[in-house]
Amino acid sequence: MNKREELMSIIRKLSYEEREVTLASGRKSNFYFDGKQTCLHARGGLLVGQAFWDEVKKFEGPIHGVGGLTLGADPIATATSIAAQLEGRDLAAFIIRKEPKGHGTGQWLEGRKNLPPGSRVVIVEDVTTTGGSSLKAVERARSEGLEVAGIVTLVDREEGARENIEAEGIALRAVFTKAQIVG
Repeated sequence: MNKREELMSIIRKLSYEEREVTLASGRKSNFYFDGKQTCLHARGGLLVGQAFWDEVKKFEGPIHGVGGLTLGADPIATATSIAAQLEGRDLAAFIIRKEPKGHGTGQWLEGRKNLPPGSRVVIVEDVTTTGGSSLKAVERARSEGLEVAGIVTLVDREEGARENIEAEGIALRAVFTKAQIVG
C-alpha cells in the first residue's frame, strides 16, 4: 500500500462516520468527516503533513507559511511545516485565533514573528463544505499583511466549497474528495 492509500485507509477508519450532524456551515448532514482524528494519529499526522506539503509545493512562487483557523488547521500546519523541513525547506506554521488574544499583545495570529508582512502563505483545513471557514482564514491572513497563494483541504465534501472559493479568485486543492473516500 502506498502512502496515499494508507492515508485514505486511516481517514476511512478514524475520520469518517455516517450519522446525523450539524456542520460548521449550519447545514445538516448524514455523514461526518472529523479530520482531527486522522491528523492527531501518529502515522496519520505524518502522512497528512507529507500529503499537504506535496500540495503546497504545487503553488507558484515561494510559500513561506501554512496555517488556518484554530483548531482544525493546527495539527495540519505543524505537520506540513515538519514535512517541509525534512526535505530541507523552511515553511513556518501559523494559527489564526477565533478571537484576538485577551491579554498581552491581543494578536489574532500565532507564529507572527516567522512571517513578516508580504509573506506568501497557504491556508490549510481538515474539511471543507461551503468554504466559509477557509474564506474567513483568508480574510484574517490578508488583514495581517500576508499574501494568500491558495487553500489546501484534507477532504472536500464537494458541497460548494470549490465553487465559492474559486469565485473569490483563490485556488483550492484537495488531498481527497468525498467521492474518493466513500466511493
